[in-house]
Amino acid sequence: MYDFSKSKVKIFSRMAKPEVIESFNIEGGRVTIEAPAVVIMRMAPGKSILKLLEKCGRVCYKSEGRITKDSASKLVQRFVDTGHFSVIEHESVTVKAICDRGISHEWVRHRLASYSQESSRYCNYSSRGFEFICPFTHEKGTAGYDSWKKGVVDSALRYLEQINLGFLPEIARGVLATSLKTELVCTMNLREWRHFFFLRCSLRAHPQIRELAVPLLAEFQKRIPVIFSDFEVDLEKMTASTKIST
Repeated sequence: MYDFSKSKVKIFSRMAKPEVIESFNIEGGRVTIEAPAVVIMRMAPGKSILKLLEKCGRVCYKSEGRITKDSASKLVQRFVDTGHFSVIEHESVTVKAICDRGISHEWVRHRLASYSQESSRYCNYSSRGFEFICPFTHEKGTAGYDSWKKGVVDSALRYLEQINLGFLPEIARGVLATSLKTELVCTMNLREWRHFFFLRCSLRAHPQIRELAVPLLAEFQKRIPVIFSDFEVDLEKMTASTKIST
C-alpha cells in the first residue's frame, strides 16, 4: 500500500508550472526536480456538452421534438446507464500531462486518442536544463530521495559528457533516466476517457499514473458529473472504480 498523502500532484484549469521541489546547478548545466501535474487545456462547459450529446443521441430515435431546457441531463444519464456510449464519443477533452517518460509510455498505450509529446530527440537539455519528475514515494530529505537524486543527476552528467564528445541529443538521450520530465498533450473523446479512467484508476495500475488519473477523474466529475458520476473515487487510496462496463 502506498502513502499518497505525500503526493504533490496538481490539476490546473489553465497553463501553469508544476511544483518545484528543488533546483540547482551541476557542472555544465542545471537540474530542476518537480512534481507531476495535469493541465485541462480544453473542455467545454458541462451543460453545453450535455446539450450537444442530447442532440446527437436523439437522432437515433428521431425524438428531437422532445428537447426541453432540462431534458439533456436525464437523457445522457440514460445513455451512460445503459452503455449506449457511442453517443458520448461526439465530445472530446484535451489535457496536458506533465509526468516522467515512463508514465508517458503507459499513457500513450491508449490508442483512440491524439497525442503531441515533448521530444527528447530534438530538445537539447545541455542548453535548456534538465527537469526530472520525483516519485511521490521519495520524500525530500530521506535516504530514498537522496539515492534517486544521485541517479538522475548522474544521468544528466553523462548526457552532458556525450554532448561534449560530439554526439547529437538524439543519441545522448539514451543515458537519461526514465524520471526525465516530459509534456504530453492528449485528446480523447468522452468514451475513451471513461476507458482510460477505468484502467488507470484501478488498484492494478502503476501508482504514479493513478496519482495523475484519479484527481483528474475527480475534476471531470465536478465539470460533467452525468458522464462520470458512476465512478466511486477514493482520493486517499488514489483509486476509482465503476460497476458500469466501459
